[in-house]
Amino acid sequence: MLEQNQRDLLRKVAFAAVARAMGLRGALAPAIPEGSALLRPASVFVTWVKDGRARGRSGAAATASPLHILVEQHAVEALLHDPRVPPATAKELPRYTPQISVLSTFEEIYSPSDVTIGIHGVVAEKGKRWGVVLPQDAEGLNWDADRLLGQACLRAGLPEESWKAEGSVRLRRFTAETF
Repeated sequence: MLEQNQRDLLRKVAFAAVARAMGLRGALAPAIPEGSALLRPASVFVTWVKDGRARGRSGAAATASPLHILVEQHAVEALLHDPRVPPATAKELPRYTPQISVLSTFEEIYSPSDVTIGIHGVVAEKGKRWGVVLPQDAEGLNWDADRLLGQACLRAGLPEESWKAEGSVRLRRFTAETF
């Protein structure tokens, strides 16, 4: 669990990275204290929210890069380079809020009963393809575990039912600290 000051610092990291990428003046990256949890490797997703709606997301699962570096990279990717939405403008930037999800370590899934909706996210992998469903993605959608696993497969570019064929897709669960 991150402390509130670490969460606040990551939000500042996200905004500063985007402001620098947009060429805005005075957008300095905040200093990360020595020994901080923000210097440790992590898996993270950054989702930008505007007017209460998600509008761009980017992230990395199972990486050796420090958390604060990943937040910088994925904050920019999500807000300026997500191909699903047009890039944000400097004028719009104050209307955006970063939602940062720091993922736990991954655990193998052997059956749908290994997953709890709203608690677990899922990674589906086959070869170089992978798809991620964050825990908050399934909340309020009346999904069951089968649907969650299927959605992870779809996000990996695989058929929705492919998780059912034993050994064809690697499935892992995780929790996320989202703020």
